[in-house]
Amino acid sequence: MARIAVLCGTGMDALADSIPSSITISGREFLRVDSPWGEVPANLLRISMEDSTSHEIAMIQRHHGEGVVTPPHRIEHRANVRAALSFEPDVVLSINSVGSMRPDLPPGHIALAKHTLDLTGRVWTFHDDSATHADMTDHFDSEISNIIADSLKESQEIVPHVIVAQMTGPQFETPAEIYALMNMGADVVGMTLAAEAKLLAECDCRHVGLSVSSNWAAGQTPGDSTAEIDHYAVEGLASTVHGRLWAALSSCFSTLN
Repeated sequence: MARIAVLCGTGMDALADSIPSSITISGREFLRVDSPWGEVPANLLRISMEDSTSHEIAMIQRHHGEGVVTPPHRIEHRANVRAALSFEPDVVLSINSVGSMRPDLPPGHIALAKHTLDLTGRVWTFHDDSATHADMTDHFDSEISNIIADSLKESQEIVPHVIVAQMTGPQFETPAEIYALMNMGADVVGMTLAAEAKLLAECDCRHVGLSVSSNWAAGQTPGDSTAEIDHYAVEGLASTVHGRLWAALSSCFSTLN
């Protein structure tokens, strides 16, 4: 039996309810996981695959809040990551909505994170009292990332491995900021992945980043460099890729089984 913990956000509220017919739910449990940084709600799914194997998925909504959607700059990533690790997963999968700067990654397509570029100035660590310098040279699991990329090629022609820039938010970026990020080598921009990557790099757990292109980054819309970005449209677009995300999850189970 394989275990996967999924950290998800914008447009992913209904992911647990959009399971394909090839997967059978044998159990579902809603839990609240305690941590030194607060309580974290999680959905624990027990599933059966067509090959008769059984697995567990712990789904954590990173923007969880009491009746509100926690803005990105207020997310307590330490609590979320600690909650994910409490399920003793074989891999943690971060699903992030991003703005695309690449013509071959239009909205609705999915990429795999290769590196992060964090310009927020925020510090995220489990080691405030005694310095621990975690290696970030190859912090996303390349084996599982490549397997997921192969599975996604059945539904999209190109599945790039991307450099994900992280900005603080909650506002979307300006075109000037996007051009600066592009000059530094970034392919997409989001507001959460680097924090999770840093914390998981301090822990002995495999990590994969799935970047869901939910919009063109500011100034990058083909044919309309002044196109505005609408938060609700971003949420709606992100929610259309649930089927492909489940294909990605299924490929993980096949690898880890």
